[in-house]
Amino acid sequence: MNTLDKVSHAAERKAMEVAIDHIVKGLDKDRTGEYLKLIDLAEKFYGKGFSKESYDAARVAVQDPNNKWVKYINSVIDDANPEFIKKTALNLGYEAFFRGTKTIRENRKKYNCNIPWLILFDPTSACNMHCEGCWSGTYGHKSNLTFEDMDKIVTQGKELGVYLYLLTGGEPLVKKKEIIKLAEKHNDVEFAIFSNSTLIDDAFCKELVRLGNITFLLSIEGTPETNDARRGAGHFEAVMKAMNLLKKYGIVFGTSICYTKYNVEAVTSDEFFKMITDKGARFGFYFHYMPVGNNAVTDLLPTIQQRKYMIDRIRYIRSDKCDINFYPMDFQNDGEYVGGCIAGGRNYFHINSNGDAEPCVFIHYSNTNIHDNSILEMLQSPLFMAYHEGQPFNENHLRPCPMLENPSLLREMVKRTGAHDTNMESPETADHLCDKCEDYAKEWAPIAEEYWKDHKHPHPKYENYAPKRMEELGLHNEE
Repeated sequence: MNTLDKVSHAAERKAMEVAIDHIVKGLDKDRTGEYLKLIDLAEKFYGKGFSKESYDAARVAVQDPNNKWVKYINSVIDDANPEFIKKTALNLGYEAFFRGTKTIRENRKKYNCNIPWLILFDPTSACNMHCEGCWSGTYGHKSNLTFEDMDKIVTQGKELGVYLYLLTGGEPLVKKKEIIKLAEKHNDVEFAIFSNSTLIDDAFCKELVRLGNITFLLSIEGTPETNDARRGAGHFEAVMKAMNLLKKYGIVFGTSICYTKYNVEAVTSDEFFKMITDKGARFGFYFHYMPVGNNAVTDLLPTIQQRKYMIDRIRYIRSDKCDINFYPMDFQNDGEYVGGCIAGGRNYFHINSNGDAEPCVFIHYSNTNIHDNSILEMLQSPLFMAYHEGQPFNENHLRPCPMLENPSLLREMVKRTGAHDTNMESPETADHLCDKCEDYAKEWAPIAEEYWKDHKHPHPKYENYAPKRMEELGLHNEE
């Protein structure tokens, strides 16, 4: 970014900051009026990113006090520290969503490769827990990203338009001091941390309030019994304590839930949703258990009927028919809303604690490393370009993954690009990994096809696929 662009960006951010500050201050007096101002502001900065009909529909919605999502937004604002709301609106709203999206789309054309909307990285492989079936808990203190590594990731990511960074591991808070330092230096971006909750305390929460640009996704798996059966005795209680602290300090947070054959019902029951919303959680990611690593427990894979149940259940919770005040997202089953597989930099990619750039947090193969290459060079590496040229891997977005639902594709890409295994516990070949997915993929395919044919699907104005794939699929992006 040249000097003139930096000055223009700073001025625009300041103007947005002033506008958001006025809106937040007015929320207690005239919430509907301030929501309307916020929509006007979004239309001014994002323009044709949404249709005029979408902006108008949003204006109608915010004037309906019984609208489910107005109630949802109100609950977030009621619980949150006002300074946290302002920083989130500025960093996640203006920087990541409005300005960042425009910059990212320009750079996708400029560099003819995937440019992600977010980057996921592991500050450390270390973890103070050893959950059943998890590859990470067995790594130990084998590798860490230095502060300089993390700073490089964020600095270069911002140059490409990326203003959202998710941290996982290991347990990221093992490197609490470096994370605080990073969030302080890059106070214009939003950080979200996947955490097991055990290292969240009062002192850290005070730092979070001061910074305003860190949120959390807390790992939890249902009842004390179903949670602690996989994560260890006492973990459920540690999550409850962390939730109480985050709610006390007005820090908006969500959940990270791995669903398996043995906890599907527990992590989707009305009682569970009521419990986590009462504790202050407002959103969450659901992750289908993946049989990754030589210590994977394939018996944890959900059954095909459980997977179908998850599709219907999560969509019901998000519907107007349900009054549960929580927004769940299903990483495996919501592909149609994001155009299929989002890995390989299409919308996100992963950098492990050894610096290897992996297409996905579940795909441990790489041609490139942050110690040797820039973020852009990583995105142009052979395996990432294979993702770019192959996406979507299946036109049925209920079968998005090149590993779990289309294992022959991952085998081929790894072989063709010469990508090496990055599993730090014990090397696992792509053949070994994909062999564990073959039966599941064959069993799920006909169910997914039937479901896909029987339901209507959204048609986005913009799809991030390679030009050749767009042509093959008969698609074009609306400007």
